[in-house]
Amino acid sequence: MDADLTAPTADHRRLSLWWDQLPGTIERRAPLDGGVDVDVAIVGGGFTGLWTAYYLSQADPGLRVVVLERETAGFGASGRNGGWCSALFAASADRLDRTCGAGAGASMYRAMVATVDEVERVCAAESIDCAFTRGGTVTLARTPVQLQRARHKVTAARSRGVDESDLRLLDADEACEMVRATSVLGGVYTPHCAALDPARLVRSLARLVERRGVVICEGTTVTAIRPGSVSTDRGTVTAPTVVRATEGYTAGLPGEERSVAPVYSLMLATEPLTEDEWEHIGLARRSTFNDLRHLIIYGQRTEDGRIAFGGRGAPYHFGSAVRPGYDRDPRIHEAVHRSLVELFPSLAGVRVTHRWGGPIGVHRDWFPSVGIDRAAGLAWADGFVGDGVATANLAGRTLRDLVLERPSHERDLPWVGHRSRRWEPEPLRFLGINAGLHLGANADRSEERSGRETWRSRLITRLTGG
Repeated sequence: MDADLTAPTADHRRLSLWWDQLPGTIERRAPLDGGVDVDVAIVGGGFTGLWTAYYLSQADPGLRVVVLERETAGFGASGRNGGWCSALFAASADRLDRTCGAGAGASMYRAMVATVDEVERVCAAESIDCAFTRGGTVTLARTPVQLQRARHKVTAARSRGVDESDLRLLDADEACEMVRATSVLGGVYTPHCAALDPARLVRSLARLVERRGVVICEGTTVTAIRPGSVSTDRGTVTAPTVVRATEGYTAGLPGEERSVAPVYSLMLATEPLTEDEWEHIGLARRSTFNDLRHLIIYGQRTEDGRIAFGGRGAPYHFGSAVRPGYDRDPRIHEAVHRSLVELFPSLAGVRVTHRWGGPIGVHRDWFPSVGIDRAAGLAWADGFVGDGVATANLAGRTLRDLVLERPSHERDLPWVGHRSRRWEPEPLRFLGINAGLHLGANADRSEERSGRETWRSRLITRLTGG
């Protein structure tokens, strides 16, 4: 099963700005060719699957590892996301403490901070050029309620031992010096985030693990995962350990229809801006940025001087459906563009060159999880809620230690072995998730009108793991 490149895939450059800027011809590796016996079979060729393969091959070079990917490595969220390698974890520290015991939130935070360092270390050690720039994250407060939220965020962090060097409150002048958006009252800054090009990173990882002897079979559709085997349309892989690393595509697997809900996040990118235009915007250090509204927005200054900007709000599709047509929703993309121009009015006439999107994975309790069923030999990692660039690296190191039964600090982290309740059957799932999306938008509008936190705000915080 040597690595083999066949004809170019269908128009993968349309998947995102990042895919469009990949150098050279994008070609698909050979699919699985009949049955094969390996030590570890990994289902999913995104960040989670590839980081797991990387660390397994590093720990035991003789291990036979195969990665099975229906499309092309990095096809999903790994090649389409906002390019934030951050210490953000989807479940809040308060939620972690309530669920897993006092100190769990602080432990998870420290592990995520160290993970940003680890990704930077690997990129340097392996000569991966993915435009990794550690400018931190500026979270703006643009209403009095958001400013109150920023203050509470910093106060809560101090109670867990997070000091000024890790997270600090910004006044209006400090925040505007970093990001010259409208209506800025203050904000929060953390240095623990890097902007990067996710497609370059994930494609580099794929080539790297192949050089280490890992086999990647693309164009191979997994039809069933069972203890000891993976069935595909190209043959059966037998393995004592199977790792499911399918994130937003998990619901397409038999028996997993209610495990992880695919919720869409949509993005756009501007044409490269002039230096004069950047003077009006800031972001001189390529800090990633967002604000403290409920319906999440996120952005970065790209290496070639664009703004890549995204937001939530796209509808959940009945039956956890994932289809190419859902990647572009003119109504949602227009709303994302309005949010961008609201932040930076000088961009009103700037051309948008790319529009894209894709599904992210969400558990019923918005709590990411990694673990292994030792008896069945089935491992998993998923539910990153859009914060997967760094979290997938931590998942890969954790899965390495779980699979090889090696003691480690990562194995003791509070998300290991967490089991979320399954999502409701349809149509309740459809109604509930879309009601939550509408609630987030309504909570933001209500705060803008009233100038204070409302019951909608408190409810959405509870529903999303606050």
